[in-house]
Amino acid sequence: MMTTKNLLVLAALAAALVNVAGCQKKEEPGPAEKVGRQIDQVTDKAGRELTDAARQANQQVQDAAKETGEKISKATDEAGKELNKATEVAGKKMAEAGEKLQEKAKEARDKGDKDK
Repeated sequence: MMTTKNLLVLAALAAALVNVAGCQKKEEPGPAEKVGRQIDQVTDKAGRELTDAARQANQQVQDAAKETGEKISKATDEAGKELNKATEVAGKKMAEAGEKLQEKAKEARDKGDKDK
């Protein structure tokens, strides 16, 4: 059986081992861990750069779409103005043709009245 003295010695040894284990210097990371950390850093940086590039590309697409929309709107307005002008000219020509037709009809009526 163990005596009290032996138990005290065992307890002291256990405490000494715990102290020694706790006081040891932390180990430096090994080569694989160092490479792993570097890979993590590179991957994080690449991810941030890709995200930034995607944001910039998205903004450029939005800007181009806005500019294109504005150009289309301007072209549509111009085409509408030109169409209105053409419609006006065509209306005047039709009115002139109507007047000439009425004149010819009147002349034909007058001529018919003379012949009777």
